Amino acid sequence: MRTSVFLAQLLGPTLLVMGIGMLVNREAYRLMGQEFIASRALIYIAGLLAFVPGLAIVLTHNVWVAGWPVIVTVFGWIALLGGIFRLLFPQEVTRLGTRMLANPASVTVGGAGTIVLGSILSFFGYFA
Repeated sequence: MRTSVFLAQLLGPTLLVMGIGMLVNREAYRLMGQEFIASRALIYIAGLLAFVPGLAIVLTHNVWVAGWPVIVTVFGWIALLGGIFRLLFPQEVTRLGTRMLANPASVTVGGAGTIVLGSILSFFGYFA
């Protein structure tokens, strides 16, 4: 449980700030997304930056229980698989990212979801 709380304390505020940034600066984030998907080098670096912490979470917190700690485990698996996908299939990241960014609501929905996830993890990391 200590690992769950530590990871919730680490991930919660990070996701919360990211989500707020997405909502406050929608156009800037959309433009960053377009710049990101135009650069295979950035996609590769993002793959490494997702793969390593995702693997670390999976190795230290592969906890499948009925409760909030499973959120941390799922987050780790998503990061790990997302990192693998970016490293192996950068052209698909470009294709999917282009489709996603064509929808004007994508940044808003992504920001709102990130805030919800960050709030849940922050609550359990700091207050529960």
